[in-house]
Amino acid sequence: MFENKEGQRIPSVTFRTRQNNAWVDVSSDALFAGKTVIVFSLPGAFTPTCSSTHVPRYNQLADTFKQHGVDEIICMSVNDTFVMNEWKVDQKADKITFIPDGNGDFTDGMGLLVDKQDLGFGKRSWRYSMLVKDGVVAKMFIEPNKPGDPFEVSDADTMLAYVAPQATAPADVVVFTRPGCPFCAKAKGMLHDAGIDFDELVLNQDYTNRSLRAVAGVDMVPQVFINGALIGGSDKLEAWLNAK
Repeated sequence: MFENKEGQRIPSVTFRTRQNNAWVDVSSDALFAGKTVIVFSLPGAFTPTCSSTHVPRYNQLADTFKQHGVDEIICMSVNDTFVMNEWKVDQKADKITFIPDGNGDFTDGMGLLVDKQDLGFGKRSWRYSMLVKDGVVAKMFIEPNKPGDPFEVSDADTMLAYVAPQATAPADVVVFTRPGCPFCAKAKGMLHDAGIDFDELVLNQDYTNRSLRAVAGVDMVPQVFINGALIGGSDKLEAWLNAK
């Protein structure tokens, strides 16, 4: 089993980062001193679970974490700064700080540097998350030490349940639209006014009429889905918002 470092200080290392086409050294103190920080560390940038679930969900919940006292969320991986910078852009994860632990010094200090040579990865981080307060580990969620790449406890929702047990995660909202549709603009405006983040899918760019009929049973837009349930057009959305 991996050692739980709760109650211990995080390793003192210097991270080599690339910012605005210049090398910038960032110390552990600069990241953690006087702050409440969530760190989630993972095996590698652009890898499947990391890109499809781990990073997106922390980015989606970033504002909720900050409402409950978290100053910063750090994604860390044993990758170089160029890879981490490109991954952040690819993920559109503008609410997370990506830190390259290129030599694995921080991860090794946490006792979580593991051998992934069978995958051609060399040394990488085991998947884990932790809450750090003023440089001291307050809570760790370390994935179980078993074959593969388990993803059971280091997710954003588990961390949120620890940080703020009564907090409600933001709704998952998607709006099917088409260019030039006034009712689509109205629906998006209502969501913006209500402070609700959403994904927009645009006709013939992200979906076809066939796709919309398959999921909503109609081919009129907008069609709004919230937490997997079909709300409907702008009038139905307005009624849903008024009933909240």
